[in-house]
Amino acid sequence: MLALALDSSTARGSVAIGDGERVLGEHVVPVPASHSESMLPAIHALLDTCGLRVGDVEAIVVGSGPGSFTGLRIGAALAKGLSFARGVPLFAYPSLAAVFAGSPVDGHACAMFDARGDRVYAATFESTAPLRCLAPPRRLRLGDLLAELGPLDSWTFGGEGATKHSNVLRKAGARLLSTELSRPEAVGLLRLLREQPAGRVLDVSSWEPEYLLPPAPERPMPSRRRA
Repeated sequence: MLALALDSSTARGSVAIGDGERVLGEHVVPVPASHSESMLPAIHALLDTCGLRVGDVEAIVVGSGPGSFTGLRIGAALAKGLSFARGVPLFAYPSLAAVFAGSPVDGHACAMFDARGDRVYAATFESTAPLRCLAPPRRLRLGDLLAELGPLDSWTFGGEGATKHSNVLRKAGARLLSTELSRPEAVGLLRLLREQPAGRVLDVSSWEPEYLLPPAPERPMPSRRRA
């Protein structure tokens, strides 16, 4: 099955095309470009490089978050539009899982994205084949997460949140993926598709990414005491 995968959950997006176990090509969207301006051109460039057309694609795979609200919204709209336009199935997998699906390690794995301040989006896995989820994506304080995981010498951390808090994690005895590997790549989504076909979205029209946190204008404002 020829599948087109895309992830736009963090500052650096990526797209990839695969056919079964073969990765035919991948393209990374550079950080300075906004996803709205770069994702669709990146898809067309990748298809051209592989000698393919949009009509050849048999499935769409998208990172479902959590992460950047704007990035996730753009990725979701693009993935749903391609699925509807082509009449092909849509598959969705947590972007946090894509970090370790593309970079498997021994033992326990924790993927983290920055959720601002001392909070992170995090999910934990047993890095096996297929990747096994221990705890689904959550938004919580870094200190609470580390206390929950206990001794960290058996854990490997990845994701931009791990990079941001690398000093804390290393002092606690944790291992870290390299910065280059510590990203949710679209290639990881292709691997999840091969290993977990149950990720198919049954109702594409109503599907939404896993934001975990509403955009700023929708968040409740703190109450103000009257003087």
